[in-house]
Amino acid sequence: MPPYVQEFVQHKIDIIIGVNNVVIRAAKEATKTIPIVMLSSVDPVAAGYVESFAHPGGNITGLAWLNRDISAKRLELLNELLPKLSQVAILWDVDGPGPAAAFKEYTAAAHAFKIDLRSLEVRGPNPDFTEAFRTAKSARAEAIIVVGNPLMSQYVKSIFTMAMNHRLPTMTEEDRYVQAGGLISYGANFADLYRRAAGYVVEILKGAKPGDLQVKLPEKFEVFLNLKTAKEVGVVIPQHVLLQADKIIK
Repeated sequence: MPPYVQEFVQHKIDIIIGVNNVVIRAAKEATKTIPIVMLSSVDPVAAGYVESFAHPGGNITGLAWLNRDISAKRLELLNELLPKLSQVAILWDVDGPGPAAAFKEYTAAAHAFKIDLRSLEVRGPNPDFTEAFRTAKSARAEAIIVVGNPLMSQYVKSIFTMAMNHRLPTMTEEDRYVQAGGLISYGANFADLYRRAAGYVVEILKGAKPGDLQVKLPEKFEVFLNLKTAKEVGVVIPQHVLLQADKIIK
């Protein structure tokens, strides 16, 4: 990502939109003057992107969808889906800053729910998902949490094909993963986030300073379910979980 960001800076573009932490960090290091509109999955204050939510300061503002802060909710939902759940594996990119934060959050949540968590670490550019799923089966994992990031997005079809072949239910962080074959997801509504990010772009192009524009949080969180996948992996969705779903893929 840094070479692309450097190219943007050299062309003196008007605004950079950072849609993941790798881009946001690269943009922050590359320029102190070009406005950056972020969609951050982590706390932007803790990450050092902005000074505060109310007064970002500098050249960065946007939305913090705090994907990592709702890790416990995903584990809670998975526990409702599989009432006797005791062993969960987590598939994550060990080199990604976002996934590293996610792993810590899921570990803490698993401890609270008294669930054993098995780490399935992969790394690019050629992640070994076959070995990861073999490890999950040998560890008697009853479900897998897939931590989303750019690396995982490249291999969604492979990941969920393997999960179905191993009859392993999957909890994911974005609805597009459910559309690709994941079982269930819980996360912010991305279409709404992008629309709101566009609003920041409009304000900045009209002359507003990024440092003066408050960083905002998601307004919509959604549960997506894939009933076709549920059938493939042999999971019967409880009625109370079905009622929580905002969208069901049949």
